[in-house]
Amino acid sequence: MRTERMTFTPVHGSELRELCELWRKPLVRQFLFDGQILTDEEVAEVISSSEKDFATAGFGIWLLRSAESGPLIGTAGLRRLDGGPEIEVVYSLDPAYWGQGFAGEAAFAVLEYGFGLGLPQVLAEVDEGNSGSVAVVERLGMRRIGTAQGVLGPMRHYAIERAEWQARQVKAAMPRTRSK
Repeated sequence: MRTERMTFTPVHGSELRELCELWRKPLVRQFLFDGQILTDEEVAEVISSSEKDFATAGFGIWLLRSAESGPLIGTAGLRRLDGGPEIEVVYSLDPAYWGQGFAGEAAFAVLEYGFGLGLPQVLAEVDEGNSGSVAVVERLGMRRIGTAQGVLGPMRHYAIERAEWQARQVKAAMPRTRSK
C-alpha cells in the first residue's frame, strides 16, 4: 500500500529489532502501551498476530516508511480489539514525524483499505490526554461513542461505519459551487 508520502509494508518477524526500537521510545509508548516497555516476546506476539490476521482476514499492522524507502516513520494498521470481532485502527509514529500530517494520512489510508475489504465498522480507542490522536480521529470523521476509564485516565471510544465513511468520501469529492 502507498500514499503520496509513505509506503506501507506488512510487519514481519525479521523487523522485530526495528519495531522494538520504535515502540520503546518513551513518547511513543506513553499512550500506545500506557507507558509500559514491551519485551521482545510481547512485540514478537504482536507481529505474529498481525501476520495471522493478514493471512486470514487481509489486514494487520504495516510499517510506514517515507516513499523514498527511507527510515521507519511508524506503524499503522487494523487489529482485533481485545482479540474479539471488533476492528480497531491503530498507529504509532516516531516523534521526529509528529505534527506533519503523517498520522492522519496513514489512518486515512488504513480506513480506506479496511472499508475496501468490506469491514462494516472501525473503532478507535484514544487516551483523552493524547490530544494529537483525538484530533486525528475526529478529522477522519469518527464519532465519539463513549468514554471508559483506562490506565492513564479516561479513554475516548470512537467509531465510523462503512456507509458514513463512503458518504464522507463522496461529499469530499463533489465539486464545490458558488452561490450568486
